[in-house]
Amino acid sequence: MAVVDRVRSDSARTATAKRAGQVSGLGLLLAGVATVVWSGSFVTSRALHDSVPPVQAAFWRWIVALLAVAPFAARAAWRQRRLLRRHIGFVTLAALLGVTVYNTLVNQAGMTTSAGTMGMVMAASPVLMAVYERLGGARLGPRRVAGLLIACAGVVLLVGGGSAAAGFAADDLWIVAAAVCFASYSALLKRRPAELGGPAFLLATFVLGALMLLPAYGVSLAVQGGFEVSAGTIGPLVYVGVFSSALAFFAWNKAVSLIGAARAGIVYYLQPVCVALLSWLLIGEAMGALQAVCMGLILGGVVLGASRNS
Repeated sequence: MAVVDRVRSDSARTATAKRAGQVSGLGLLLAGVATVVWSGSFVTSRALHDSVPPVQAAFWRWIVALLAVAPFAARAAWRQRRLLRRHIGFVTLAALLGVTVYNTLVNQAGMTTSAGTMGMVMAASPVLMAVYERLGGARLGPRRVAGLLIACAGVVLLVGGGSAAAGFAADDLWIVAAAVCFASYSALLKRRPAELGGPAFLLATFVLGALMLLPAYGVSLAVQGGFEVSAGTIGPLVYVGVFSSALAFFAWNKAVSLIGAARAGIVYYLQPVCVALLSWLLIGEAMGALQAVCMGLILGGVVLGASRNS
């Protein structure tokens, strides 16, 4: 009987480890999908900087996202309407950080900051994610800390052009503020009530975020006027609305719920690599030895810090 119990215990541990590995793999994959899609949004934000005012770009992004998500999430949101009302403070704060403020800051940064710089600065947000998790009592293993520091070193060198002492231009503070906002949003996701479903939460944050943007949108229309509706403006807005908002936010929220903000944040370090590759492929920006070395540091840090045993 003792032998049978031991075999059953070993089998249970093996099954548990297998499930944990599958959950971990799915979480890392979803974080990677969100990171790649968001990398393209920096290019589109930059492309719209001289044709669509930042607040208007943010507002229409979330209207498009609402139209994309509603067919899949409206029924779930209606079923959980009482739960949403009960946690309205949490949902509103998440909408403010992740929808209303974060994307508007990115669009504002796109007025003066290159897509590559935006991607590189945003890649520093995992440091703050890890700090939030540690303050919340989570343990960060030595491999994860080492991977985070290595990847961070790659980002700093890349931003500084080979000098870790290089500073930011004043205009870059918009994207720095966006990075802080995104890290705060990601840390907040870990506190989402377990009974509140992902689709319902996503739709609610999109609705509230768009509503909170509405007054600023009205001011922008009155002061700056509207924008020309053309393929050059509608195409990028559809991309950021459907892919960078509906798809990427769903993937990121799910990844954080599976593996935590700090570990998902390690994958987020891939963003400057993705932005650099997209810039090279789409607009022919040169990629030198420094970029290759820094990308190697970032990739090495991601591999080290994202492993399940880190």
